[in-house]
Amino acid sequence: MVFRSLSSRAFHLYCRRFLKKKTLLPHYPSHFTSMDPKGTIVFTTVGRPHYGFDVFSVSLPPNLDDPSNKWDSERRLTDGISVNFNGQFVDEDQTLVYVSERSGSPRIYLSRTGIAKAEQLPSAPGSLFHDRPILKNQRIYFISAHEPAEEPFKGWSALYSTGLDGKNTVRLTPYGSVDYSPSISQTGKLIAVASYGSRPWAGDFNELKTDIIVFPESDPTKRVMVCEHGGWPTWSGDSTIYFHRQADDGWWSIFRVDLPEDFGVTGNSYAPRRVTPPGLHSLTPAAMHNGKQIAVATRRRDKDYRHIEIFDAESQKFYPVTELINPSFHHYNPFVSPGSGCLGYHRFRGESAAGESRIPHLDAVLSPIDGLRMLRLAGSFPSFSPAGDLIAFNPDFDSNSGVKIVKSDGSKRWTLLEGRTAFYNSWSPAENNVIYTSIGPIFQSVKATVQIARISFDLANLRDDREDIPVDVKILTREDTGNNAFPSCSPDGKFLVFRSGRSGHKNLYILDAVNGEFKGGIRQLTDGPWIDTMPSWSPDGKLIAFSSNRHNPDNAEAFSIYVISPDGGGLERIYVAGPEGSDDVDRERINHVCFSADGEWLLFTANLGGVTAEPVSLPNQFQPYGDLHVVRLDGSGLRRLTWNGYENGTPAWHPGNELDLGRLGLNGEVGDKLKVRKQILEDFNGL
Repeated sequence: MVFRSLSSRAFHLYCRRFLKKKTLLPHYPSHFTSMDPKGTIVFTTVGRPHYGFDVFSVSLPPNLDDPSNKWDSERRLTDGISVNFNGQFVDEDQTLVYVSERSGSPRIYLSRTGIAKAEQLPSAPGSLFHDRPILKNQRIYFISAHEPAEEPFKGWSALYSTGLDGKNTVRLTPYGSVDYSPSISQTGKLIAVASYGSRPWAGDFNELKTDIIVFPESDPTKRVMVCEHGGWPTWSGDSTIYFHRQADDGWWSIFRVDLPEDFGVTGNSYAPRRVTPPGLHSLTPAAMHNGKQIAVATRRRDKDYRHIEIFDAESQKFYPVTELINPSFHHYNPFVSPGSGCLGYHRFRGESAAGESRIPHLDAVLSPIDGLRMLRLAGSFPSFSPAGDLIAFNPDFDSNSGVKIVKSDGSKRWTLLEGRTAFYNSWSPAENNVIYTSIGPIFQSVKATVQIARISFDLANLRDDREDIPVDVKILTREDTGNNAFPSCSPDGKFLVFRSGRSGHKNLYILDAVNGEFKGGIRQLTDGPWIDTMPSWSPDGKLIAFSSNRHNPDNAEAFSIYVISPDGGGLERIYVAGPEGSDDVDRERINHVCFSADGEWLLFTANLGGVTAEPVSLPNQFQPYGDLHVVRLDGSGLRRLTWNGYENGTPAWHPGNELDLGRLGLNGEVGDKLKVRKQILEDFNGL
């Protein structure tokens, strides 16, 4: 099978093949042109800045029942740079292959005992997402999401392999299918994956509706479904597969399927057997070579953290490991060495551990489009100043998080508003010292008191020797009008469009940006028993884009993009997932829309790419909104900008891509103290 890279002519021909079926090319063009979007995008990744993960290991004793065993000799295998996770041992010397985000996207690295510097391994050219790497028989196997699905709402994740020299890269997943979480048998002859197959994504998220698929490494076209309903397979030998799934009683449990000697001839599915008992969650198994014991991540009902334990399938006994070492950290995705002498996992490295100890205010992220720069913000709802040298944002969704400003090179930050809950910001395009925000609780009903505020300040106070900046806060909406939020300022700075629940429904209104509704007046822009929200004023002032479920008011989760003139005329829906009347368009979950500087493109976060990785394996499960995309104002030219297992959103877009970014990535000199947040890292179905 010949590898197709995203930018190659071969891949362009591949796209044209699907053009006959689904008119793919207008959505995912395979080449870049002078008409491509440009500028700088800053956005939020929910939870991601707080991880600080490293990969660790412990030695496994030959006899787990020996009372003299000690579990206090944990060893860190990665170097404390960025986020490091999902490792696999190559040998008993703890040579490690793993994923790290140090280069601006998840890539594959190798660490060897006694060698401090991590070695980046070959992978898929042009790919900005890699996961679950395995090094076996001089080849690297990994998940990548660089080749577009043939239609919206299909995942992009597929299994690939490449030589250690980076040559002979092949796709092992058939085009049109989606695979996750590969595992290779002991001899390397068989591969198991959790597969969604060729089905479109059904919208499942907590537990993906994947099946366990097995195929020979020598001929990946001979795929056999050995079991329905399962994920995260792991081999013991060449005939036993363990996997996890949520049982009928609600507990995540480990199951086992044994393949017959004539496997590959019959092609039948096989009845799985439940291995771990109910009463606790057991997930992400790693089988040991003896077939009797498995390492699992557990979450017990009386425990606050996810921990790694060894489960003996014969005695039905659990042996705690990480709780004895780090009782107050979550531990994820165990793996064992080929001879079962070592157990590995990843966890938060700790606030005082060696390595990076601070979260940068801004972090450069690799972009798939030349001329489009991308930055991850340690905060939410960013908004650029008119010159692009400053960014206003909300540091958190927590109470009293307020409003802050950061330099666009990430080198300095100031507090404008503290002690009050605020969310969503709009910097006045006409005034360098005026920011609009919503003050009040987020994610509340139409009756909750949330007000639009105008914050003005003296730019001369933004000095390096200051932290807190004096401000003048002027409330623009009446307290008795309920939930007023998501302001967007007109290009001339005279008006605000915002969402209000004052009528009993969340619709759009326009008010005076200086005097508010007290003296300047207010008028309703949209009206109906649905949700119109998150408006964005176009740079020329002629259009307002917003998210709405007006096409299906009974569904409070499926939003699409609409545009309207400020005078209330010209309402249109931008069809992103497909043409009007298609089966897919009403599945769109699109939010956080904003315009490019030339008004030709819309930037937003959406669920169009399905799910990139098994959510239960991640420290948070906030991906329902998915990834960032851009599309032309006429609905053509859809382009995906981010690939990972997180939720990316709340973007802002500035026309300049030559901002002063020389100080980004300051190796811990500037930023917030790295700290774990239990409520973020484990908010998933009781896990």
